[in-house]
Amino acid sequence: MLIFDILNLIIGTVFLLCYGYQLVYLIIAYSKRPKADPTSPPHRLAVLIAARNESRVIHNLLQSLKEQDYPEGYCSIFVVADNCTDNTAEIAREMGATVYERFNKTEVGKGYAIDYLIKSIDRDFGDIYDAYIMFDADNTLKPNYLTEMNNTFSRGFEVVSSYRNPSNYGENWRAGGMGMYFLRDSRVLNLARMRLGTNTYITGTGFLFSRELCKRYGGWPFHCLTEDGEFTMHNAVHNAKCGYCNSAMFFDEQPVKLRDSWNQQTRWCKGGLQIFKIYLPSLIKGIFSKRWLSYFDTLMTLTPAYVLSMTAVAVNTLGFIVNILMGHNPLTLIPEILMLIGICYFGLIPFSISITISEWENICASAPKKILYMFTFPLFLFTFIPAAFVALFKKVEWKQISHEGKKN
Repeated sequence: MLIFDILNLIIGTVFLLCYGYQLVYLIIAYSKRPKADPTSPPHRLAVLIAARNESRVIHNLLQSLKEQDYPEGYCSIFVVADNCTDNTAEIAREMGATVYERFNKTEVGKGYAIDYLIKSIDRDFGDIYDAYIMFDADNTLKPNYLTEMNNTFSRGFEVVSSYRNPSNYGENWRAGGMGMYFLRDSRVLNLARMRLGTNTYITGTGFLFSRELCKRYGGWPFHCLTEDGEFTMHNAVHNAKCGYCNSAMFFDEQPVKLRDSWNQQTRWCKGGLQIFKIYLPSLIKGIFSKRWLSYFDTLMTLTPAYVLSMTAVAVNTLGFIVNILMGHNPLTLIPEILMLIGICYFGLIPFSISITISEWENICASAPKKILYMFTFPLFLFTFIPAAFVALFKKVEWKQISHEGKKN
């Protein structure tokens, strides 16, 4: 029916209007080669690691921290072994980390664990650190990581994100899809955002934040299912100065199993709904301020893809039902649905191709898989649609993602 054809065209057009500006980010990110920041005197850094039953991988992270070229005595490593039933705490202590064991079955989640860790450090060590850097237990770092982050932090940024490189990118199309998502977020979006002076997006791990900012926020009061997204939104509405360090590279492991990937996606979608309720009014209000671009960009990361995908599902489901009730062939909607999918698919392809070419040497995969995953990346993002639908109606809780300790 014509009405559903028009609605699908409108949805596709709105999608391009909402995200077309990111093609400009692509140009900005590649307009000139990113350079490392000038060497600066070292700040005192506290590394924060929240770990739950991570005995298989935490050794690799702690070893890579010990191998940093950062001046000795300027970095301390802290681990919160959160509700662990294995020997994560023992391994961390043997590797020289200061470990706090936490057992709390009521306040469950990384946000609560990090808040507990920060308050424990303040209680036992006082006001001696200039900034915190957060990692997940499955991460490993390039030897110059802390040095490069310190150099960018010295430019006056209160929050600094870094280059997130998936260690198991080539394992399958799910790991490759999520890997491309993070490479796009780092190498293109966050680099362009910093050059424009807007709010960079934090994605869970591999980021620095100043102790002064933490004091202003009252610790780590971010307890949604996606506490990193909540932190990002909070930074936007409180005008924190956010930067990105392209020369600080770390590796992390992406979900390979369908179950783990599904659990992660539904948690992210549910967490997005939680953040939506908290920050939407402030973000909309901010669009009419002098920092409108920062607020608009932050709002686009939170809202439209979710709303548009749900709208598309609802419109086309209704279209099928109406066609059946009126005795028409419901398959007549297929061309319009394919058109909508095509608009979204080919709108994402420029990112995957440009990133694969520019980061070819850094991507941890064989050449055939690098090429293949350029074209499966949009398909991977489409798998968020059923996850978003389920998150609307289902109670979602944090579930552990299994890590194998894949080396880059």
